Amino acid sequence: MSKRSGAALAIPAWAWLLIFFVAPVAMVIWFSFGYKPGIFGTHANDVLSFDRYAEAMSPTFFATFQNTLWVGIGGTLLCLVVGLPVAYWMAVKASPARRGLLVALVMVPFWTNFLVRTIGWQVILAPEGWLSTTLQQVGLIGGPLDILYTRGAVLLGVVYNYLPLMILPLFVAFDRVGPPLREASKDLGAGKWTTFFRVTLPLARPGVVAGVLLVFIPLMGDYITATVLGGAKGNMVGQLVASQFQTAQNWALGSAMAVLLIIVIMLTVAVGALVVWLVTLPFRSRNRLVIGDAAHAAPARPVTTAIAAIRSRPAPADEEVSA
Repeated sequence: MSKRSGAALAIPAWAWLLIFFVAPVAMVIWFSFGYKPGIFGTHANDVLSFDRYAEAMSPTFFATFQNTLWVGIGGTLLCLVVGLPVAYWMAVKASPARRGLLVALVMVPFWTNFLVRTIGWQVILAPEGWLSTTLQQVGLIGGPLDILYTRGAVLLGVVYNYLPLMILPLFVAFDRVGPPLREASKDLGAGKWTTFFRVTLPLARPGVVAGVLLVFIPLMGDYITATVLGGAKGNMVGQLVASQFQTAQNWALGSAMAVLLIIVIMLTVAVGALVVWLVTLPFRSRNRLVIGDAAHAAPARPVTTAIAAIRSRPAPADEEVSA
């Protein structure tokens, strides 16, 4: 297949990306420089300015941005903490014959509408709901359950709604780390935890990155979970953007908020990547193998020493005779 024919196969994907992603984002950015012309108008761009950005960064909206960032980071970390052992168990410990069934069970929530699933949690967490009644009957709480319309309810809802997006890429990543690699690590004297942190988890890093991005990015723009389970205490930027477009009919201010949300997401991802890179830098330098002249090489580290010992081990007698 020639390069031209290969590029032609990518034309539908590029066209889809251009029409349904690049063009809408460019339109939102263009609207953000405009203003609301009147009571019945939605936007106007005859006078361009940054006033809508200054309005979106006012103290009232800035607190909502802080709450959104807190919920986004906290929900993503909770999904990672919960999803990582589940995905590892599915890919490594579970029987291969049952992995297809386990993946299907993880995807079951996606068979139900997002809003219906969230309203279901509203029914469960209600003070007069069955969960509150059961906890009171067994004596775990002394009064009605007081978690609905709080930040904790929002975190619970986002973890439930976005957990499959974390488990699936982690499962694929752990499944690609074959058993021979883990067995080789154990043969070299590494325990279970050392094998996991030094072999399995580093090789599954692409799945971890994919899961974090798949959860964090849509979670930051989610407003259904915050509206249904958080109420006034769970305000997020997605709610403000939706209210500006649907209720206030101020498309310019809503667009400025959306652009700021995109910038916050990009900066958070960049800062998180930088932090992870700095934290893992000592481990990467310690495990680096130096190939070249042994006389001019750096002092051997634990892994290098083990490999050198294996290479310098005396050959068996039959190999010496045959040589």
